[in-house]
Amino acid sequence: MSTPDLPLVSTGCGDGCGCGDGEGQDPEALECGLDPDLAQLLEDAGLDPVEVETIAHVALGEDLEHGEDVTTVATVPEEAVATGDFTAREAGTVAGIHIAEAVLSVVCTDAFEVERHVEDGDRIEAGQKLLSVTTRTRDLLTAERSALNILCRLSGIATATRAWADALEGTKAKVRDTRKTTPGLRALEKYAVRCGGGVNHRMSLSDAALVKDNHVVAAGGVAEAFKLVRASFPDLAIEVEVDTIAQITEVLDAGADLILLDNFTPAQTAEAVALVKGRAALESSGRLTLDTARAYAETGVDYLAVGALTHSSPILDIGLDLRDAEASV
Repeated sequence: MSTPDLPLVSTGCGDGCGCGDGEGQDPEALECGLDPDLAQLLEDAGLDPVEVETIAHVALGEDLEHGEDVTTVATVPEEAVATGDFTAREAGTVAGIHIAEAVLSVVCTDAFEVERHVEDGDRIEAGQKLLSVTTRTRDLLTAERSALNILCRLSGIATATRAWADALEGTKAKVRDTRKTTPGLRALEKYAVRCGGGVNHRMSLSDAALVKDNHVVAAGGVAEAFKLVRASFPDLAIEVEVDTIAQITEVLDAGADLILLDNFTPAQTAEAVALVKGRAALESSGRLTLDTARAYAETGVDYLAVGALTHSSPILDIGLDLRDAEASV
């Protein structure tokens, strides 16, 4: 999947950018200020370019809340141009290359060039160049930390997810995320899970129903809770959480599409798989670690729910290095 030394790509706010004066442009393009080609790459990845651009502005706003980048303005001539390399400091799986470009495009006052050495989802090694950018030095240094914060965060999630996906290889089980995401970054973090070989659960409270213990208490029983959801949303997929084998038959008979086995042991999980016999999808949750992942997967469950993918993954260490003047020639 690696694509080393991809050609230079001109990006940034050029004449075709959606943030121009609007003449001769598709009105919908005005909703996004990113370069149309970059916006398309984000869309192809399942991301909303407008949302990505908004996140970029928020991230940069934290650094520029009180004015300008004083250190860079003081030390770098206004007309200086440089090439910088986003370089991995450790091995892992990369995610967020085009999102980092979006951050840069918000800052860069002129069109800039990028050279993409990898694609999101690639396994990378320490010392490997991921993205090279040629632009005004001031713009590059001002955007550096915001771009790296996102790139390191998403690559860390992708790297952690890849470890789980590798542990499940050869079984039918897939590792998938939860809604335990950083506020405002859910779409990006769930994208990183996909880059690491995982699959996504619900993106919100609206696209699927998940009946959990508190819903069961409120409704007066697990079957009662399921029936209430089905009556209100007849076309929606419904997942029901159970914490005992005895509850499985009840929710299975009610018509649950997916059953979440909460804190089951591998032996109990195997018993549940035999009981269900494929009549509903099964998901394991709780007590899951990389050391036990294979044991759960080999029972025949469909999914392993791992909230830690998004709430506890460490960043992947990536840095930005300016090339020496001689090396840039």
